[in-house]
Amino acid sequence: MSKSRAKTNADAALSAMIPGIGAGKRGEAGYLGYLLRQAANAQRRRMDRALATVGLTHPQFLVMTMIGAYPGCSNADIARLAMLTPQTVHAIIAALRRKALVSRQPHPVHGRILNIELTNPGKALLGRGRARALAVESDLKDMMSDLDEATVRRWLVDMARAAPAQ
Repeated sequence: MSKSRAKTNADAALSAMIPGIGAGKRGEAGYLGYLLRQAANAQRRRMDRALATVGLTHPQFLVMTMIGAYPGCSNADIARLAMLTPQTVHAIIAALRRKALVSRQPHPVHGRILNIELTNPGKALLGRGRARALAVESDLKDMMSDLDEATVRRWLVDMARAAPAQ
């Protein structure tokens, strides 16, 4: 047997030993942190697929959402709010500017500060993205009762508050 075929057979045997989602350590017996990450990754994949239908990436959607929700924020503020690095936000904003989805306007009081704003085409694209994101969110909420949703929301916020400051 050739080396490549032996490696393929070994890889297949190893893959067969790895439990599927919901089994073994990937199920209810797993570490909470791992399960949280597993769920977050699944949700991210759902969101990526939904946003791709309107031509947005998840990070672009996050940045545009924060620009729309918190006018006058700096790049650093947007990075913290969107949970992205400042370098990533800078690159995303540059790409959004090239597509005329955001613009920079002089601050009305502080001449050296430039406010980032959504353009009309940016607002329209964000609206289409938001509709897709809300559909994904609705599917997620459909998996639990209202009481469970309130409990999960409270638990997630409490966990985030308990973490060390950035």
